[in-house]
Amino acid sequence: MKNLIIIGAGAYGREAFTLGKESHGYGSDFTIKGYLDSNLKALEKYQGYPLVLGTVEDYLIQKDDVFICAIGGIKQKKRTVNQILEKQGVFINLIHKSAYIGDFVKLGTGVFMGYDTVISNDTQVEDYVLINSRALIGHDCKIGQFSLVGVSAFIAGNVNIGEEVTIHSKASIMKGISIGYKATVGLGSVAVKSVEENSTVFGNPAKRIF
Repeated sequence: MKNLIIIGAGAYGREAFTLGKESHGYGSDFTIKGYLDSNLKALEKYQGYPLVLGTVEDYLIQKDDVFICAIGGIKQKKRTVNQILEKQGVFINLIHKSAYIGDFVKLGTGVFMGYDTVISNDTQVEDYVLINSRALIGHDCKIGQFSLVGVSAFIAGNVNIGEEVTIHSKASIMKGISIGYKATVGLGSVAVKSVEENSTVFGNPAKRIF
């Protein structure tokens, strides 16, 4: 039995605790040991959660520890994941039992999928991607590492999403387009054409605002 440690004791981390107990492998492959967070008092006002065991920097990894990163901010997430990897830590996927995964989908390492998510056939999800609840991802897509897909986002087929991309909640991405490296698609936006790297688009149809 592995001991899962959740990196980040904020809102995503608290959700990860609940989702983790409802995910494939809980109770047979892993149990939840606790959190790592820079704020050791992050859960002080909440009841029923595991302990914050320490900070990412100071924690000494134990033999049966495995990790999932529940940090929404991509820059911070990437930094903390790399800190754990430098200590020879091992990440697992946390996939809610209600998620639907089609045939020939390829999942990387450290993927976090919430409830009622859908990934259709022949899609590739790279390492450390966070897919929030009720997101729907079509066939033949590619989602680059460290990207985030928000609650109830819709990504049509044959979409290529680069690394470190943020797709906010209820955004829709039209079939066959590309979302460039470190781009952001705003809340509820409808992207009908490809989005340049390091840009932010918003609206319906989505237009560049940064």
